[in-house]
Amino acid sequence: MGGSIWPPLLVGSVALIPLRSPQDTQRPTAIALGSFDGLHQGHRRVIAAVTGAAVRAAGLVPSVVSFWPHPREVLHGDTRLRLDLPAEKLELLEPLGIEQLVLVPFDPALAALTPEAFVEQVLVGQLAAGIVAVGENFRFGKGRSGDTAALIALGQRHGLAVEVLPMLWDGPERVSSSRIRRALAAGDLEEARRLLERPYRFSGQVVQGRGLGRKLGWPTANLQVDGRKFLPLEGVYAAMASVAGAPPVPAVMNLGPQPTVDPMAPSAVEVHLLDRSMELVGQELRIEPLKLLRTQCAFANVEALSAQIGADAEAARKLCGAYAAG
Repeated sequence: MGGSIWPPLLVGSVALIPLRSPQDTQRPTAIALGSFDGLHQGHRRVIAAVTGAAVRAAGLVPSVVSFWPHPREVLHGDTRLRLDLPAEKLELLEPLGIEQLVLVPFDPALAALTPEAFVEQVLVGQLAAGIVAVGENFRFGKGRSGDTAALIALGQRHGLAVEVLPMLWDGPERVSSSRIRRALAAGDLEEARRLLERPYRFSGQVVQGRGLGRKLGWPTANLQVDGRKFLPLEGVYAAMASVAGAPPVPAVMNLGPQPTVDPMAPSAVEVHLLDRSMELVGQELRIEPLKLLRTQCAFANVEALSAQIGADAEAARKLCGAYAAG
């Protein structure tokens, strides 16, 4: 099987478990197999199936195995922005009892494997799996021809225990990464947080900007965010911002273009720290957006824009204060 472009770890990652290729995997393994984008509560039920005492007593290494890039990117050219990039996922997996994240390079050669060849070559041959846990909608092999029944049958043939976890429902709709993306695309951070059962966050390296915010009296940190990260609806947000080793501080964030001062500029992420000044260029800034304050709009002049930013800052200050206190 051919290789692929491996995702770089994020700058300043504090992950405690390793990101490994199939060749470097610590074996034998107990595998939670899937994309697990967002690591929502449904995903965590699958992961819990490979982290128990019986798994460790059997000498198996609790592992999450995912494909990179996403199969739809390779097969259909469908770019899949991620709720969690690999380095972010490492930080989330470690508290769940997972000891390694294995990324299997997905390419046309892997896509062409029959379900049986996939089990033989990848799960048994490369990963030495003793247990595999999947969600009930899991499909694998050429043309997605393998389902969970096929996986169970192939597992029995190869001495591989298979556990299939049912989908998790929330009201009339199942909990899914797509549902979380819809909430973020609508700017509904509260719903995204409820489905994730944790805050949605993203990070970016602070780069030198053009100083437009400073000229308005609102200096901003300009973030360079990995283009594969799913970002919420463009707009102005109350947010908490932090650099490595420091507690989060209140901020107001503009996500999107600058329709008043530079309508031709591309979309950007600009963060103004409230009531404090820090030299941030070159550092990684982690952002937790709390609430959408308003969507993007053009103002009659820069004075009107500056006044609105002042109102945004005051609203963000109150929201961040309540968040920190609660």
